[in-house]
Amino acid sequence: MKTSKKYLAFALMSVLMLSALTGCSNKNEGDSAKFDTAREINVLTREDGSGTRGAFIELFGIEQKNEAGEKIDYTADTAAVTNSTSVMMTTVAGDLYSIGYISLGSMNDTVKAIQIDGCEATIENIKNGTYKIARPFNIATKDGLSDTAQDFIDFIMSADGQAVIEENGYISVSDAGSYSGEMDSGKIIVAGSSSVTPVMEKLKEAYLERNPGVTIEIQQSDSSTGMSDTIDGTCDIGMASRELKDSEMEKGLTATVIAMDGITVIVNNDCPINNLTSEQVKDIFMGNAVRWSEISQ
Repeated sequence: MKTSKKYLAFALMSVLMLSALTGCSNKNEGDSAKFDTAREINVLTREDGSGTRGAFIELFGIEQKNEAGEKIDYTADTAAVTNSTSVMMTTVAGDLYSIGYISLGSMNDTVKAIQIDGCEATIENIKNGTYKIARPFNIATKDGLSDTAQDFIDFIMSADGQAVIEENGYISVSDAGSYSGEMDSGKIIVAGSSSVTPVMEKLKEAYLERNPGVTIEIQQSDSSTGMSDTIDGTCDIGMASRELKDSEMEKGLTATVIAMDGITVIVNNDCPINNLTSEQVKDIFMGNAVRWSEISQ
């Protein structure tokens, strides 16, 4: 009888252990299976006028010339449009099947960065040329710039300003010496790109510590609006997360590169996709690949 009870106890323990192991296995299977590759890819892009969009479609070959030699943006009509970096990140963070793109300097742990052609989007890889999806951060000005605005630009390009740029995850471009200016008063209006805005806010903060009597107003919009505002004289300094267009330069704008930045392709943190080729990204955003099952890993 005792032997029978011992056997029963052992058998019961074995069943419980097996159940526990099976439960873990099912949970893991459930975690891996919750990503349904048959689902459509929810493509997110930026609005027309966005410098990030302009650089992205150029770098991935989504912008192509037609027979007349005109540049055409072939982003799929089905792509959902977001009007800022923060909206892009929030949308991707809340949608398992979405894919988008943002500035490398804006990356945080709410979304996951995808490797492109097996290369991670890092400052080091941009500097050594292995990660090629990179673009300049430009500021634009016109003749007749105020002394205060010029002093702020001098700070941005100084060793002090470039240190702020590096500290915030961007790539410095100037080897100028330390900032030595001093302004007692004045107001500067800076307008444009939502991608450049975060680092510009940090530059503003550092500059005002040295020049507390100055007022700097930063108006976030997009690169094209920033250039238009500078041309119209409604702001002193325009921000663009792309190269300036010939048409903008012809209207009197002068561009200054203040930093380099990568563009990061992002997905939801629970998405199992970790690497895409440049061609796969192009196919996704042009609408040639519409389901995750069409992206081989």
